[in-house]
Amino acid sequence: MYNGYFRKAGVAAIAAGVVTMAAWRAPQASSILSASPTASVATVATTVPPAVAGASFAPVVERVMPAVVTIRVQKRASMVPTDQQIPEEFRRFFGDQLPPFQQMPRGQRVPRVQRGLGSGVIASPDGYILTNNHVVEGVDEVKVELPDSRTFTAKVIGTDPATDLAVVKIEAKNLPALVFGDSDAVKVGDVALAIGNPLNVGQTVTSGIISAKGGNSGGALVNAGGELIGINSQILSPSDGNIGLGFAIPSNMAKHVMDQLIAGGTVRRAKLGVRVQKITADLAASLGLSSSQGALISQVDAGSPAARAGIQQGDVITHYNGKAVSDNNQLRNAVASTKPGTTVPVQILRDGRAETLQATVGELASAKEKSDAPSAERGRGKYGMSVQPLTPDIAESAGVPRGTPGVIVSDVDPSGIAAESGLQEGDVIEKVNGTAVKTGEDLKSSLDRRDGKPSLLLVHRKDATIFLTLASR
Repeated sequence: MYNGYFRKAGVAAIAAGVVTMAAWRAPQASSILSASPTASVATVATTVPPAVAGASFAPVVERVMPAVVTIRVQKRASMVPTDQQIPEEFRRFFGDQLPPFQQMPRGQRVPRVQRGLGSGVIASPDGYILTNNHVVEGVDEVKVELPDSRTFTAKVIGTDPATDLAVVKIEAKNLPALVFGDSDAVKVGDVALAIGNPLNVGQTVTSGIISAKGGNSGGALVNAGGELIGINSQILSPSDGNIGLGFAIPSNMAKHVMDQLIAGGTVRRAKLGVRVQKITADLAASLGLSSSQGALISQVDAGSPAARAGIQQGDVITHYNGKAVSDNNQLRNAVASTKPGTTVPVQILRDGRAETLQATVGELASAKEKSDAPSAERGRGKYGMSVQPLTPDIAESAGVPRGTPGVIVSDVDPSGIAAESGLQEGDVIEKVNGTAVKTGEDLKSSLDRRDGKPSLLLVHRKDATIFLTLASR
């Protein structure tokens, strides 16, 4: 569940009515199955089948369904030791006369198997299948069941938690693959069909319309011509029920991620090095803009690709790499889909004048690289906390302006001095006794005062900056 409202679409089927996609318009109709032997999928233009123009989607569904598969996953786990499964207060009553299921050596672990279900889309005739990351993340076994009842053991080729996409591969040939449509061409009001196996009841089809721009986890969202325009991912569920509003990952984004996962198992994303915000009507009026189109630069990271290109705070990016920028989300996606190291034209508005700058984008650190960042103090040490350098990416995730000097608290010993002083995991220590700290060594040397007085820490926590004192030892 996401914030109490979003649920993975595998939990419940998308009921009829509405499907939401982010920043798209409807594709040209196309033929549905690809004959290409490679994993790369092309868009083929054709006409909408005559039956679709009428009341029935049966011809489209009949051709699309063979390319939508059921994915069954399994993860092996272990239960807590058996001597901990019955609380001690109950043992005082039962003694050694435990129920039959407890008649085993104390401390022995009982194996347990967790099973899950999702859907996938055959993306190439040679067995590459696109699904959701949350369907296959952390599992030990993946089985793919085709509509013709054949079952294959699949290999996870790569996953991308950032987009909730994953690619698995089965050893099969001449499979019916869906053709990718152009999700950028989708329009609000276009008809869409969600196809998948949401509740292990067999394949289902739900019709709806694209309701906004901006279930069946891993299943196909296709247009009236049978083209894949999205991968179903989540439903909106304010009360754990289904209100008929589902979300899908745009096919253009899905294909970009899929191609990278197939090529190298990971996804590389470009980085411009700016913070952007949506331009409201009031901001547009204050800035003297004729519309709210574009993305307003609220911050430029020092030494970033944007800074080197000459982009400044207060600039409005109106075009990126030759395409108009409608808002900050579109710019973020456009930058992320650019190959790192590419030089792109960036058109800005500055003081009412249009300028075109050339920016060579960098590479955004992956989640693994962020987690592998060197920790200044791996152990909790005498102060009972561990810290690590505050990189720009970590700063952004912590809600601190990029470029802020400091260290972030990664671990706190509940019985240590740091905890007693009120420090919490995720706190950003910016200064000690009025002096900025940039590394764990800076922090340690500042805290190791010899006069025995407590140190005064300036700490950023969530949306507030507070002072704390930390005793020295």
